[in-house]
Amino acid sequence: MKKLFFAAVALVAIAIAPNTYAQTKMVGGAAMYPTKNIVENAVNSKDHTTLVAAVKAAGLVETLEGTGPFTVFAPTNAAFDKLPAGTVSTLVKPENKATLTKILTYHVVAGRLSAADLMAKVKAGMGKAELTTVQGENLTVMQEGKKLYLVDAKGGKSWITIADVFQSNGVIHVINTVLMPN
Repeated sequence: MKKLFFAAVALVAIAIAPNTYAQTKMVGGAAMYPTKNIVENAVNSKDHTTLVAAVKAAGLVETLEGTGPFTVFAPTNAAFDKLPAGTVSTLVKPENKATLTKILTYHVVAGRLSAADLMAKVKAGMGKAELTTVQGENLTVMQEGKKLYLVDAKGGKSWITIADVFQSNGVIHVINTVLMPN
């Protein structure tokens, strides 16, 4: 009877494990756990140290640790490196907190929008969809082949390089360019 019980437990563990691991993605060399919130995961990604520093400087940590749900388009360090020299160091200064907050909140949409949700919105919108960011301005989502990209208020384009990094309070889509509001 014990052998039968242990065999049943092993089968259940095998059946559950693939679902658990399938939802845990690697970003910046670190596992992103769906049971952790956006900030708890982001601090472990070596590709998002600039974003984490900016979120801290803007005072948005508590918000992004909240219940949400949020959809965050998370620029990598390489995305921030594309900005003109000195931009990031200037933005994280206390006197520029309002501007930094405006840029960072332009990367956040209320609700949990998976890549499939974004694709559905694009198809329903005849090739593009407008998302309202928590900053208040629109962000355009478009599709090329099977890939999604974003067009910001200034016409800049950013590709979603890693989609559907689910968090306890939302979802992150890693992007390769910082989005700019008006």
